[in-house]
Amino acid sequence: MTNGPGAGIPAVSTAILAMSRHLEVRDVLKTIVASARELLDAEYAALGVPDDHGGFAQFVVDGVSAEQWKAIGPLPRQHGILAAMLHNATPERLADVREDPRFGGWPAAHPDMSDFLGLPVADGDEILGALFLANKRCPKDAPSRQDGCGFTEDDERLLGILAQHAAIALTNARLYERSRELTIAGERARLAHELHDAVAQKLFSLRLTAQAATALVDRDPARAKDELHQVAALAAEAADELRAAVVELRPAALDEDGLIATLRSQIQVLDRAHCARVTFAAQGVRVLPAAQEEAVLRVAQEALHNALRHSGAEHVEVTLSRNGHGALLRIADDGSGFDPKAVRRAGRHLGLVSMRDRAGGVGGKLTVESEPGKGTAVEMEVPGG
Repeated sequence: MTNGPGAGIPAVSTAILAMSRHLEVRDVLKTIVASARELLDAEYAALGVPDDHGGFAQFVVDGVSAEQWKAIGPLPRQHGILAAMLHNATPERLADVREDPRFGGWPAAHPDMSDFLGLPVADGDEILGALFLANKRCPKDAPSRQDGCGFTEDDERLLGILAQHAAIALTNARLYERSRELTIAGERARLAHELHDAVAQKLFSLRLTAQAATALVDRDPARAKDELHQVAALAAEAADELRAAVVELRPAALDEDGLIATLRSQIQVLDRAHCARVTFAAQGVRVLPAAQEEAVLRVAQEALHNALRHSGAEHVEVTLSRNGHGALLRIADDGSGFDPKAVRRAGRHLGLVSMRDRAGGVGGKLTVESEPGKGTAVEMEVPGG
């Protein structure tokens, strides 16, 4: 690919159009990274979105295989050149990143990188992320990288244009997700109102029916028996409505309460609402980046829903423990289980596909162990910040 101010305009236009097609934040991040790498013909590209704990809420790479990424280990921290781009909002173009005094070395499985070009992705004064490329591919007729083939001022200008539009695309995606969250919150409020009315009506009917049965016990035992059967049916319907409320109205209190407190609170409600015993234990878990905590919460909710709605379990045990710099979530039940060989058929029904997607989206891994009649165990490993 030949780069330059003129030759790069169609490529930039294509990249901008690609970014504008996506509404999900992570899809936008992936498109930005892939477009930047293709646009400037680099071996590697990455974009990190910082969190408030010195790490990255999301970190997307292109040019690194899934196996390499897994072997590299936990997400990087905000240090060295990445920190400079985030905190100083300045571009960084280096002939050899390894010779920079801020360079701190790579993890063992990390690919070797030399020439480096990085820019902050900013919306006004807010730094949304750090976008960087490494190892520009040299044309066959160009000098070697050691002789000066690397990122140029033209490359920096092109990437700057892409970064400006990336900021717009990322901001729009965030606004879309926020509007969707507000829509969901409004829908939850509406559903809560409807559930309250439905349960209140059933409890009122239950009360009247019980009073009628009491009045009939002495003079018409047969009718009283029928009324008591109706009481039992109404009570069961009211219980079903309450269980539906627990499943559908999932308060996301991560920002205020943190992962452990949010999980404990939701599991206590589930334990009260269901016949099955639901327990929770946490040990030595560090604060995780926001994206990881949300993914853990959503996977826990999905797995608990499966265990309580489909497995017929008497006991569901949820544990969250420290796993290196990250965490390990485990949801185990003593229910009916299923045949893992039929996972293709059962996967979507049990939400396994979405759970695996959530785990993979934050650099984690989901495993499911099950056997008919032997219960199910869902484990999710997530890296730390």
